[in-house]
Amino acid sequence: MHIRKAAQADADFLLREDKHIAPEEIRMLLSRGRYFLAQQDGESIGWLRWNLFWDNTPFLNMIYVLEPFRRSGIGSALLAAWEAEMRTAGYSMVMTSSLSDEQGQFFYRKHRYCDAGALLLPGEAAEIFFVKHLK
Repeated sequence: MHIRKAAQADADFLLREDKHIAPEEIRMLLSRGRYFLAQQDGESIGWLRWNLFWDNTPFLNMIYVLEPFRRSGIGSALLAAWEAEMRTAGYSMVMTSSLSDEQGQFFYRKHRYCDAGALLLPGEAAEIFFVKHLK
């Protein structure tokens, strides 16, 4: 398995698979270097997408691994690569979130993310925010 920053050549894969945001957003985030890609035997099998919270704090928006490749450490590898890149870029803290009724919260806690608050929207489960201080 190989983790790298996504490039414009990866647009077709991301446009096909990342159905959570508009195509224009995918293209913009690609141009800003805000995707990491997981590949196995030259095939793209997952991604990590991030942006800036408050325009100054790296915020992990999504980790997604294609179904046949889940529970094999790929999400953890994507997270580690992103954290290392954020550390190298000089950031001292990163953030993410997960709905309280999703399993993602346990993944982030396992990787030493700490609960930092929640957002309550009518009719939805609480959105739990997490932070991690980078060393």
